[in-house]
Amino acid sequence: MNILRKICIINQKGGVGKTTTAINLASGLSREQRKVLLVDLDPQGNVSTSLHNDMKKDVFDLLFNNAQPAECIIKFGTNFDVIPSKETLTKAETLLHKIPNKQYLLSEKLKTIENNYDYIIIDCPPSLNTLNQNAILFTDEAFIPVSTDYLSFDALNKMIEAIDEINSFYDHSCTVSKIIPTMFDKRNKLAKEVLNQINSNHYGIVAEPIRICSKVREAPQKGKSIFKHAPRSRGANDYNTLVRHVIYDEPSEVFS
Repeated sequence: MNILRKICIINQKGGVGKTTTAINLASGLSREQRKVLLVDLDPQGNVSTSLHNDMKKDVFDLLFNNAQPAECIIKFGTNFDVIPSKETLTKAETLLHKIPNKQYLLSEKLKTIENNYDYIIIDCPPSLNTLNQNAILFTDEAFIPVSTDYLSFDALNKMIEAIDEINSFYDHSCTVSKIIPTMFDKRNKLAKEVLNQINSNHYGIVAEPIRICSKVREAPQKGKSIFKHAPRSRGANDYNTLVRHVIYDEPSEVFS
């Protein structure tokens, strides 16, 4: 028996570790024998940069040039597929406005392959644009990375409100099921205060914090996940903890 969990990694604020979290969560789940597809919806193309990918076709071709999903997928590892992105996706907003039911385009394009996977993870751009509407309306769960500083804490609350509004308007049910504190420095008083506030406001869905770790920052330069680049680092330990918690949330009858 397999499961399909569709998760968007989303925050309207940039620089909070969305792509790092998406890559390492996807990699970690694939190492636990889950079949994972990671889709990069960010025109910055940081997934491709981090994984040193030079795929000819990407998510733009999937959405707008009638490319088939198989033409856009690269196999990054065992059980780990990626649909990359690049700067051409900056044209997406203009093109989407010309398409009927534009907010469901991603759902339409992925429906033929979604049941091939246990997890589909969407790395979202730092905005509240139509691409992110597509991501929210395709997925059932939202994971929100939030760096442990005041501005990110404020953005977290706005992001939750935005997801609620989209759910209400489109009669959808994407649940904020995980808030992931990132770039946590336990020596920093403000970071500890922000973490305590996040836990207080969102008890039960807050993951263990991802601590500041130089190895995590180095991994994209090597084109590797943290598990391959520095498997004994605290970054690998923290992301492994996140992976275990995500797996723990699976229905009990799955993978039993």
